[in-house]
Amino acid sequence: MNQRLFSIYLLTITLLFPALKGTAAPFTSGQQAVQTPNPRQEEIKEIARKVADWQIEHFAENRYGKNDPKGWIAGALYLGMFDWAELSGDEPYFDWLKKVFNRQYWQVDDRMYHADDICVSQTYIDMFHKFGEEKMILPTLARIDWVIEHPSLGSLNIDYAQPSTYERWSWCDALFMAPPVYSRLYAFTGDDKYMAFADREFKATYYHLFDVKEGLFFRDSRYFNQQEANGQKVFWGRGNGWVIGGLAEILKTLPAADMTYRPFYEELFVKLATRLAELQCPDGYWHASLLDPDSYPSPETSATGFIVYGLAYGINNGYLSAEAYLPVVEKGWKALTAAVESDGKLGWVQPVGADPRKVTRDMTELYGTGAFLMAACEMYQLVK
Repeated sequence: MNQRLFSIYLLTITLLFPALKGTAAPFTSGQQAVQTPNPRQEEIKEIARKVADWQIEHFAENRYGKNDPKGWIAGALYLGMFDWAELSGDEPYFDWLKKVFNRQYWQVDDRMYHADDICVSQTYIDMFHKFGEEKMILPTLARIDWVIEHPSLGSLNIDYAQPSTYERWSWCDALFMAPPVYSRLYAFTGDDKYMAFADREFKATYYHLFDVKEGLFFRDSRYFNQQEANGQKVFWGRGNGWVIGGLAEILKTLPAADMTYRPFYEELFVKLATRLAELQCPDGYWHASLLDPDSYPSPETSATGFIVYGLAYGINNGYLSAEAYLPVVEKGWKALTAAVESDGKLGWVQPVGADPRKVTRDMTELYGTGAFLMAACEMYQLVK
């Protein structure tokens, strides 16, 4: 992008900022710590700090942190770490993010169309808005503008032997990875092309993967006719966690006054949140399989983290009734904290996959930590 065009972006941001302040997470200090926190808030900060510090200490040895720091696995962690840095007010967390991102030159990952490869851009955009360095945003703008100008015509029926079938958002996880990038760009540039593209692609995925009867998202088209051991349809816990988390990010970053796009996402958010709340297990977790938890009895903290984050966000912003949903959120948060080891390691995280699998306490992963930190920041606001 040339300097003149970038200057236009900066001018647009300057003009829009007063109207946007306080309406969306990247543009507000709403996640900053209050001056007189109560004891419950201090407990939340204490365990969040422990989890964040453990993950930073072990990031370099994590295979994805080491080999794919621009990918979606690390990208989900960065989102949680940014929220935590904002909440804690501690500069070392921002310094860590800057160090990681400077090493990768603020680049997105390699595949031009793949939703996973721009997940990292969500945090780049948030960092740009906070620090205003153009290097933080230029690679993201170049990638997103190119994709909009050259949209993929790939099928939504996913087939890993055909790369064009995952050029679009043909799996439900993609609704967390990509749309909030576009909603952020729409909010701070005011250019409708970003949200118009995202809205069209999101709705194509919604109509393809959302099961109206069950009120849940299939992971992708391969699961339409599959069944669990109990005869129920296969609805993956973390897959639907990705969606509710992605919807929360979209709503956080769309301008509050927007009436063109918000109604659809608000309605879908409430619909999915209502269904997910019904599926919480007695132990407080959402398990790997939403409709057959008996076949997957182990806790699963990545699904639980994203769902608690989404539900807590819904209560905090008036989409969900505190009376009805607070007990669900509190139970889920208690389950999450029980999965944290004394050193700060978060356990019971299902490894990378696309469907329900076995989970053990020693399993952890970067996106699990990201979800935990996002949930912790919303819980902090909730107990004010």
